[in-house]
Amino acid sequence: MVRYDKREFRKKYPNLAKEMSGRGTIRIQAVRSDVDEAEKAAYGIEGYEPTVVDFLRRCKDDAQALEVIEFMEKRGEIEPSYAKRLRRQLTEHGLRSFGKLKKRGWYEHGETC
Repeated sequence: MVRYDKREFRKKYPNLAKEMSGRGTIRIQAVRSDVDEAEKAAYGIEGYEPTVVDFLRRCKDDAQALEVIEFMEKRGEIEPSYAKRLRRQLTEHGLRSFGKLKKRGWYEHGETC
């Protein structure tokens, strides 16, 4: 392994040095385990239909989130296998792994993610 002086490394590899220093990084605050869910979230607000993740992001605690998952599964709006993945994500990573809390007025401000 080649050793570099910090100044030499920054001069030779400026972009890599910037990435390694933490500047210019993007913080990931949510996880989408379903590609279709992620695609829906990427589109604008016009004609947007909320997904199960949108409903989960309005929950204030795990009990509410479990209730939403069970309700959507019972109505056939999500597959049992997807419901199982959502439950696992909830227990392993917590409620906010679905994204930050969506408060009242979220859609009026034109935000979907």
